[in-house]
Amino acid sequence: MQGYESFKQKVLNKTGIDLSLYKEKQMKRRLSSLAKRNGFDDFESYYKGISTNKELFEEFVNYMTINVSEFYRNPEQWKVLEDDVIPKLLSKKKQLRVWSAACSTGEEPYSMVMLLSNFMPLDQIKIYATDLDEQAIEKAKRGQYTEKSLKNLPNNFIRDYFDKKGGIYEIKETIKKRVEFKRHNLLSDRYMDRCDLIVCRNVLIYFTEEAKSEIYTKFSRSLEKEGYLFVGSTEQIIMPSKYNLKALKTFFYGRIE
Repeated sequence: MQGYESFKQKVLNKTGIDLSLYKEKQMKRRLSSLAKRNGFDDFESYYKGISTNKELFEEFVNYMTINVSEFYRNPEQWKVLEDDVIPKLLSKKKQLRVWSAACSTGEEPYSMVMLLSNFMPLDQIKIYATDLDEQAIEKAKRGQYTEKSLKNLPNNFIRDYFDKKGGIYEIKETIKKRVEFKRHNLLSDRYMDRCDLIVCRNVLIYFTEEAKSEIYTKFSRSLEKEGYLFVGSTEQIIMPSKYNLKALKTFFYGRIE
């Protein structure tokens, strides 16, 4: 499809989303497929479509942000969180400042609340969760999921923290109200500070090396001295010292002092 360079600039002007910071081959292929599915033959006409049709625009943002998530994704890594990372953090302080970045439809921040409930009362837990996609955030706030997305979640969490309505599992309000959701663009918005734990998983594989470098450096600045950055199973950081980070465990990084 023609007109991708102009499309990127127009999208940046309209939304603040810089498509040039995403891997071009992957993103262009995804968006070409989406545009054609909606009856557009080039990016110029597709941009006109998303500029005038709210549903098309929301579909575009949702598709671009690649919302694929599940509870306790890669459960062996959540076991490391439970057995090692969380106890170490709680040995230094009673309450933790946790940021779930690029949280998609809410599975990871809600997983984090449930995990922390093994260590403290629910009313002492607060998770900050952010994503670029406002539709994903709205879905996260509703807290309704299919059985498939719960496949890795410990049975006691499913029993205690969900209400089953037909084929849908809805998270109880006691868990929902422990998470504060907000829209956030990792490429342009201000980052949280003083974080004990940042969870950002299976997102950065879609960004260019330059964009990843900037994001990792900002995450490093956001961490407390003994905080942890938790990344996805495909996102081990090569030469983390370039970003003022150090490997603490597989998929877990800390800030270099």
